[in-house]
Amino acid sequence: MTLSKGFEIEMYTGTPQGDVVGLSDKIVRALDGFVREPDSRNVEYTTAPFCSYDRLLCALLKPRQKLRAYLQSLGDYTLIPGSTLSLAKSDRFYRSDPNNPYHDYIEQTYGIKVVTASVHINLGISDPDLLIRACRLIRVEAPLYLALSASSPFLLGRATGYHSTRWQMFPKTPDNVPLFESHAHFIRWTEEQLAAKTMQNVRHLWSSVRPNGDRRPYKLNRLELRICDLIVDPLALLAVTALLEARLLQMFGDPSLEPLAVSHERDLVALTDANEAAAAKSSLDAELHHWQDGSKIIARDWIEQIYKEVYPVAKANGISCFLSPLKKILRSGNKAQQWLKLHQQGMDVRTIIQQDIQDIARQEKDLEDAVCREILVA
Repeated sequence: MTLSKGFEIEMYTGTPQGDVVGLSDKIVRALDGFVREPDSRNVEYTTAPFCSYDRLLCALLKPRQKLRAYLQSLGDYTLIPGSTLSLAKSDRFYRSDPNNPYHDYIEQTYGIKVVTASVHINLGISDPDLLIRACRLIRVEAPLYLALSASSPFLLGRATGYHSTRWQMFPKTPDNVPLFESHAHFIRWTEEQLAAKTMQNVRHLWSSVRPNGDRRPYKLNRLELRICDLIVDPLALLAVTALLEARLLQMFGDPSLEPLAVSHERDLVALTDANEAAAAKSSLDAELHHWQDGSKIIARDWIEQIYKEVYPVAKANGISCFLSPLKKILRSGNKAQQWLKLHQQGMDVRTIIQQDIQDIARQEKDLEDAVCREILVA
């Protein structure tokens, strides 16, 4: 058994020198499958859901190669790594759609706090109450996925002191999101938020994980993990996804993986919020508190524990090989830690970003040539 999986990828566009340039209006007019964000400097594409990781890898790479080719046709433009405006010179908001009233609200309420790039990982679960249960477990473990993916240590040309500046500043909305006890609870709570205007619409639930579907909150079919910073390395992204999938497959057969069985919901939400803040600050080196007993544990060690737990499940379901890049992340650090190490050695932020722009473009091309030529994604 494997689950269907898909990604929503937000990326910045700009120059090989690392400066972000707003091009989303041109991109969405010219290319199918790309949509604009409220700020024009990033653009989003969504992959179709696949159970196969090979097909998912190509669904991830092919639109990006198409986008790279189009950016080159506009001039000397490329894709920029990272989840924040690493080199921006001001905190100005660049509207992609000046006539959109929802974008009015976002700009006026949040400003550049939402001008970030990230990856949302979606896994298909058709039973709504099983989906809500999955959301409970992944909500309390979401800080671990942030720790693996952190890639935003810079903002406006300087190191901020956070490994995920994006998640540290991102406006989690509404302020208080419970661990939902059932699908009925999720429906009732969502209707209350819409009536109270704490959510502007059903999409305006910006938490680390949320149930998603074709007609929220009534018709749900997937778990959406939203906490991850942008993971530009496609193989690393597949590894994080495989860890998430294996954990869910483990949960389906293990009733003990139920947060509400071990603690009061409000206590768990407070613990999880504190863990998210710690992971945003120090990622893999963060000291967290385990949801099962409140004990202190370093994020890297907790991920190692879960890796060992889920490996037999992943192997039984034919996805264990996709987990292997996690070992490198745990050993060598995530993108933020790699960048900060270079920065501490004296490399300036611009040079770090420029170097990564070149490395990522080369890696994507090599991967597509090696893997995707024989695989039809459409």
